[in-house]
Amino acid sequence: MTSPDTQKQVRHDRFRKISAFVKLGLLLVILIGIPAYIFFFHHEILDHFSSVEDVHAFFDRHHSQSVFIYVGVQIVQIVLCFIPGAAIQFSAGYIFHFWLGLILSVIGVLLGSIITYYLARVLGHDAVHMIFGEEKIQSALDKINSKKGVILVFLIYLIPGVPKDFFTYAAGLSEMRLRLFLILSMTGRLPAMMGSIIIGQQVRSGGYTSAIVIAAIAVVCCGLGLLFRRQIMDFFDRIYTWLQKYM
Repeated sequence: MTSPDTQKQVRHDRFRKISAFVKLGLLLVILIGIPAYIFFFHHEILDHFSSVEDVHAFFDRHHSQSVFIYVGVQIVQIVLCFIPGAAIQFSAGYIFHFWLGLILSVIGVLLGSIITYYLARVLGHDAVHMIFGEEKIQSALDKINSKKGVILVFLIYLIPGVPKDFFTYAAGLSEMRLRLFLILSMTGRLPAMMGSIIIGQQVRSGGYTSAIVIAAIAVVCCGLGLLFRRQIMDFFDRIYTWLQKYM
């Protein structure tokens, strides 16, 4: 006959497993279910975003709501985390020009990051581990929770080519406070965000040469960032160690 404590532990473990699967189901609906539903049952929505001209025409038809639509799209991009943000921010520069495009992009990314951060907290480790993989999440948590976490988070969002939005889920599970994470991630995002918006604006105004030059620089930076990302992080690690020792 099992003891009351053993029965209680069994019920607790069963509840934890059920809760983890329910949370996993919710996360799967958000990350996969909603995009799949749109793709299979409302594919006409995607037709509005098949080219730059289609995007521009769509926003022209919904001019009074265009600001809210764009911010909503930017939020979705952060939450779904596998949609490339550069293409969306390029559209912001093409449609709204630089300053308004930058402001709207910052608002959308900020709101999307807050939603994703708290979504990860609500869902918990088990659900996030199941969808992204325990090893991948744990590796991200080790970076964020380390003594060098501040520098590493900033570099992750600064270096082109490094997967970024997945880390927002990891940050929600980490010990890092939301305010600090937003400051680091938003500051790191700004250069690439501004570059995408400027390219969009240049294409809209017919400045194809400058757009190509900026895009080429971005591609080179992306390649170098991917190729030398470990050396870059090691360099900042040495700076951090030196500051800890002598400052």
